[in-house]
Amino acid sequence: MITVKNVLKEKGPGYTISLSTGESLLVSEDILVRYRLLKNQEISPELVEEIKQAGQQDLGYQMSLNYLSYQLRTEKEVRDYLKEKEINSQDISAIIERLQEVKLVDDQMYAESFVRTQMRLSDKGPTVLKQKLRQKGIKPEVADAALMLYTVSKQEEVASKLAEKTIRKNQNKTFQTQQQKLQQTLMTKGFSQEISRSVLAQITLEKDVDQEEVLLNKEGDKLWRKNARFEPFDRKQKTMQGLMRKGFDYDLIKQFIVTKELEDE
Repeated sequence: MITVKNVLKEKGPGYTISLSTGESLLVSEDILVRYRLLKNQEISPELVEEIKQAGQQDLGYQMSLNYLSYQLRTEKEVRDYLKEKEINSQDISAIIERLQEVKLVDDQMYAESFVRTQMRLSDKGPTVLKQKLRQKGIKPEVADAALMLYTVSKQEEVASKLAEKTIRKNQNKTFQTQQQKLQQTLMTKGFSQEISRSVLAQITLEKDVDQEEVLLNKEGDKLWRKNARFEPFDRKQKTMQGLMRKGFDYDLIKQFIVTKELEDE
């Protein structure tokens, strides 16, 4: 017979059972109680093997319950977690089935909850949300079904708030840069061209000529000083090119260059 030498509670949902053979078993509390694994308890070699077979799956299940107690998880996340805990693949599949039966793992429910939360708290569009769901192991058809919750009117609402925020952030940039940043941001955040066009059509983004001139003089002076080491023609060309890349109007740039050349005479 084999004797249980010690029972030690681990930090996670498990107990380490030390046997007189020198072997240790990691089991869940359920297995501990079911097999009455108490200190100095005598058990047969056959029972040890039975405990091993039942123990890992049950321990994995308890680990999963603990993992799921903090937040919703996808099937992929639970599988990856159990794999890290060195639960074998056959037991992982059985554990996932048990969890799905009691609706503790439900990718459709997860996807819908994720979309609702992101609609309420983030500034991301459907394309980005679908990418994030795919990264979490959600199947495309499940993600598409969940994204039906993200209606066109809600997309326009979120995209409009994002557009307003982007305009405020770039208000000290050129008119052309503001337009580019606005379009780029809406696209990067995952909104379709149709939604972007709809939102942009409702925004009044007017060119402030006075502000453009102030910005041009500020940026132009920097470039003019930076390019002072070049010959006059190259200095002029490099300064013009730099200002054009920043989105300034060509006619304003020419006026600025003429002014700087007159100052240098």
